[in-house]
Amino acid sequence: MSEENITRINLDGKEIIIIGTAHVSRQSAEQVKEVIELEQPNTVCVELDDQRFQSIKNESQWEKMDIFQIVKEKKSSLLLVNLVISSFQKRLAKQFGIKPGQEMIQAIESAEEMNAELVLADRNIQITFARIWSGVGFWGKMKLLTEIIGSIFNKEDITEEELEKLKSQDMLQSMLNEFSESFPKLKTSLIDERDQYLAQKIKDAPGDKIVAVVGAAHVPGIKVEIHKEHDLKQLSKRPPKSKAPKIIGWAIPIFIIALIAYTFYANPSAGLEQTLSWILWNGTFAAIGAALAFAHPLAILTAFVIAPISSLNPLMAAGWFSGLVQLYFKRPKVSDFKSLSDDVVSLKGLWSNKVTRVLLIVVLTNIGSSLGTFIGGADIIRVFFENFK
Repeated sequence: MSEENITRINLDGKEIIIIGTAHVSRQSAEQVKEVIELEQPNTVCVELDDQRFQSIKNESQWEKMDIFQIVKEKKSSLLLVNLVISSFQKRLAKQFGIKPGQEMIQAIESAEEMNAELVLADRNIQITFARIWSGVGFWGKMKLLTEIIGSIFNKEDITEEELEKLKSQDMLQSMLNEFSESFPKLKTSLIDERDQYLAQKIKDAPGDKIVAVVGAAHVPGIKVEIHKEHDLKQLSKRPPKSKAPKIIGWAIPIFIIALIAYTFYANPSAGLEQTLSWILWNGTFAAIGAALAFAHPLAILTAFVIAPISSLNPLMAAGWFSGLVQLYFKRPKVSDFKSLSDDVVSLKGLWSNKVTRVLLIVVLTNIGSSLGTFIGGADIIRVFFENFK
């Protein structure tokens, strides 16, 4: 058996065998099967949390998704980002004719065949996302989204040999160093903290012989962190929510309303001009956002009508209303949910699938409404100063 991509550690009387994999590599899946069958471990640890484990076990999960509930719970943006990120891995896997995460599927199946205990060793993905998002700042968020979207729609193919090279330690460390320079705080939550979490879960796994199947990017960190003790509760804490967005969210509409009210009191015609400006800028940009997502005409109209009102209430968002109207007139069919994972790999698919179109309508309407708020607010201030010099 080739020892390439395999790390062996003896710790506290346990033999720990770590397999570093590429998540869309056929060779990785084959190696996982070979190692588990040969070693016959007491426990198999996999780089999955319960949410991702359930999605692997239940491939028809999208068919059961309640899109109404997602829109009402304000999770449209999160779901859209999740879908688009997963599409990148799926596109690579499709290129090589295997399932995304095939090595994890193989590890689960082999553990069952060997009667080995299965340990889900990764941190909850929602916790990881929350810690990433809170740590990169506003411009970091914008840069990160740009990088993600750019990589997803990059159609350049890579060879499986190139993919396998990612598992060489020198190249991997070089990649992580570049990654750290671009997004130092992102690497902390995405790689470093999960290295610590994975290491602790692997070390605490029952049995004398443990096989751990993890992405190659985590192997260097796990080799270091497995010799230390880590507090899993501390690593699983959600970051405290900043009060700044809520304060700003209420301060802007209060300021806008106060300016318009005072202008109306001192100069009713100028106040009327401000009001019309607010309605037109907000409504028009929100409607443009909905139209860009090919929304139903009444959903576009809803965006125009609701945006000037929702922009003055942080508890509301125009996109939710336009999305719900779209759902009323263009309810997704079962076929849309079934084809969802295939459709998200292209721009055409994103816009043509009725599920992702609703998500796009919610997101683009809200973006348009936000632009309208800034432009409309600036125009209200302009009118105010012109009349009260």
